[in-house]
Amino acid sequence: MADITTLFFDLGGVLLTNGWDRHVRRHCIETFGLDYEEFRDRHDLVAAEFETGRMTRHEYLQRTVFYRERSFTPEAFWEAMLAESQALPDALAVVEELAATGNFLLATLNNESLELNQARIERFGLRRYFTAFFSSGFLGVKKPDQAIYRLALQIIQRSPDECVFVDDRDLNLECAITEGMHTIHYEDPSQLRSELTGLGINLRE
Repeated sequence: MADITTLFFDLGGVLLTNGWDRHVRRHCIETFGLDYEEFRDRHDLVAAEFETGRMTRHEYLQRTVFYRERSFTPEAFWEAMLAESQALPDALAVVEELAATGNFLLATLNNESLELNQARIERFGLRRYFTAFFSSGFLGVKKPDQAIYRLALQIIQRSPDECVFVDDRDLNLECAITEGMHTIHYEDPSQLRSELTGLGINLRE
């Protein structure tokens, strides 16, 4: 087995709470007293464009929420969207240890709209750990499409067998495995540490 040089991490469900999944959307919509079923129908029509950077947050909110007059502003709704995000500190501690060794190139590989992803990078100081951010909002393609894994490998110029991809969803790991990457199905920080160690990765150097 080649030495591991590069680790890709999903964000939502691994290092941070999910940014705008169905549970977060429902909570936010109900907080503002809106009809969730009506919102969901509109969201489903534009979700792909939003998550692959072809629709701005202003356009998304105009299509899904502000197609009629509301008692609150788009800015207030956007702030509520951002407020749903929380760090998962025990998992981030693993990444911090990996970064501190100086032995690995660390990158994210996640599905998220461009502006939300950028905001979460800023809010949680992710540049402290990661060199590159491969988000669907930046690349225009999303997991589990094979193309996003190939793009990440091509851009970062690493061979698949020296890369590890960590994600909490089996479906997102399948194409990474097909590309020849090592994968870890994330469950919790302790299991993550154990599986990294099993791949010969020392977090304590």
